[in-house]
Amino acid sequence: MIDTASAAVRCPAILVAAPASGQGKTTITSALARLHARQGRRVRVFKCGPDFLDPFWHQLASGHPVYQIDLWMTGEADVRARLQAAAQDADLIIVEGVMGLFDGNPSAADLAQRFGLPVLAVIDASAMAGTFAALAFGLQHYRPGLPWAGALANRVASAGHGKMLEQGVAPEHWLGALLRNPALTLPERHLGLTVATELEDAMERLDAAADALAATPLGQMDAAALQRWAVDFTAAPAHDPVPPLLAGQRIAVARDAAFCFIYQANLDTLRELGAELVWFSPLNDAALPPCDAVWLPGGYPELHAERLGANAGLRDSLRAHVAAGKPVWAECGGMMALFDTIVDQQGIAHPMWGLLPGRVTLQQRLAALGPQQLELPAGTLRGHTFHYSTAASEVAVVARTARPATAPAPDKGESVYRLGAIQASYFHPWFPSSPEAAASLFLAQEASC
Repeated sequence: MIDTASAAVRCPAILVAAPASGQGKTTITSALARLHARQGRRVRVFKCGPDFLDPFWHQLASGHPVYQIDLWMTGEADVRARLQAAAQDADLIIVEGVMGLFDGNPSAADLAQRFGLPVLAVIDASAMAGTFAALAFGLQHYRPGLPWAGALANRVASAGHGKMLEQGVAPEHWLGALLRNPALTLPERHLGLTVATELEDAMERLDAAADALAATPLGQMDAAALQRWAVDFTAAPAHDPVPPLLAGQRIAVARDAAFCFIYQANLDTLRELGAELVWFSPLNDAALPPCDAVWLPGGYPELHAERLGANAGLRDSLRAHVAAGKPVWAECGGMMALFDTIVDQQGIAHPMWGLLPGRVTLQQRLAALGPQQLELPAGTLRGHTFHYSTAASEVAVVARTARPATAPAPDKGESVYRLGAIQASYFHPWFPSSPEAAASLFLAQEASC
């Protein structure tokens, strides 16, 4: 439960943004968190918008769990409560934006203005000179009243190039230049950054980025200098406690390299609902642990399809669980593993667990991306969708998600499939948006959608 009873708390905070995706926001956010954590400061990092991958790097850098904040998906009251709670126990709060500063509705700029977060613009300056200052000026002044910290030039060719970029930027808004260095680039794959926990040298990468940042004006700011970005975080309105709808329920949660897309806030919500959580690895475990319900979250089953499909023990354990009428909630990658077949991007078909008839086919381009919401009898869950595959199945579709009213155009939404005790969808829900609806996913099917 988030403590919202305290009065306003003052804490230095910054929102790391950019003119577009791919400018280096995540690297700079993680480097800044790592730099201050190494110096003994308590750093809390948040990610703007729905994102599972960047928070792995932020958590490694800061040493603390990372939560998503979004004016639509998580809601203003939730954002306010989380920021205020973090400010009570932090020396620095860092929020990584999403896409470009003004992209999306709501955008990172909306979040910055709503909570008074000074914006640090990270700009890939590898192919510009004087335009850097014009771009920084435009980002700062495009929307009146936007709190502003300054601009950092990224992927700069040389010290001389950095001096050119600095011209035209107000001294108090020039936060330095980072030279182009492949060692400072975090590795990626088709859904985004590679998960930090999969790389043996992840911390060394962060330390190298922090060392480079330490040579810039941004990196040389001490605790006193950070006070120029101090923000007053006020308490959110009190809300009703989460009812113990899952009291006495034991939920087995898949978690390994194939299933790793899990919001920390979703785990918190299940525990607040009274559930006991236990972990298992579909890659390594031959059977489910004793449990009342199963959660198969998203991830990368397509990268581990051969091993997953060959784990007959786990497949049979899941089949027995379902035959006993015990619920399974499977989202995105978790759903993909339940189908008969996954066809990878090379066109190779991999037999999977076969608990849902049908096949999933990976493609080269995104199949769906954006905010979604799911109306259930117990309430409406907000969340998002993001996948490169399509599903073909005759399983009954018992519900569909919908885009929020702020979306530019309607779509048919994501299917929610049900077969026996299994419910599955590409939809990634944010459980705190409706704890009651979240609980219904893990109760007997007559209490769910």
